[in-house]
Amino acid sequence: MTNTFPQVVLVTGGAQGIGKAIVAAFLGKGAHVAAVDRDGEALAELEAEYRDLGELGKLWTRCVDVANESEIAAAMTALRRDFGRLDVLVNNAGVGDTRPMAERPTEVWDRVLAVNLRAPYLFVRYGEELLRREGGGVVVNIASTRALMSEANTEPYAASKGGLLALTHALAVSLGPDVRVNAISPGWIETGEWQKVSRRSVPNHSEADKAQHPVGRVGVPEDIAAACVFLASAEAGFVTGQNFVIDGGMTVKMIYE
Repeated sequence: MTNTFPQVVLVTGGAQGIGKAIVAAFLGKGAHVAAVDRDGEALAELEAEYRDLGELGKLWTRCVDVANESEIAAAMTALRRDFGRLDVLVNNAGVGDTRPMAERPTEVWDRVLAVNLRAPYLFVRYGEELLRREGGGVVVNIASTRALMSEANTEPYAASKGGLLALTHALAVSLGPDVRVNAISPGWIETGEWQKVSRRSVPNHSEADKAQHPVGRVGVPEDIAAACVFLASAEAGFVTGQNFVIDGGMTVKMIYE
């Protein structure tokens, strides 16, 4: 990275949850942020929120189903037209399914893999020229601790996030030295307060929930957003191909029932 903070940041799944916190964090640093999301209602609320704060001139939104390659291609063409550059790509959009295998249609498996694994690859593919242009591009893939550990009935999600970790180090080698590529694997992150109004909720975690984490609390989207900002900065200029587990220590704590 150069010594200046990134000017243009693209966040997929940017209208709610962790993605919305990432959008807010980069806007707070003065970057122009492009947020794409499948949920038009949530995108409209995001725009209204930053219009009220006087930030709309720095926020660019587009409704995109990231499982659809043609929509990704069109979004990247529009981004190139409107900004002419892309400094940071945060591949955050993700979906899951927890039905037992016997009840899960094959097309559900295909969609989870399309959103969680194929889409990050396609965004990089269509954005490669822009990411390389300034000689300091950054890609951050939002994976999951489910790439490293599992609960029952999470096969498509776990497989997609495990694949995303492998894609991360492969891209780091292919795109270096012009572009750095890293992954973040969040643990339990409470997103209730970062949802659109119709889905918003106030967290209510038990002491047992908190005690599962050595840091003594459940994570919040701001924890992941702060890591994204760091990885996009010049301070992380020697970091590529890595996976950062941000889970309050949950995966290193042995739990006996």
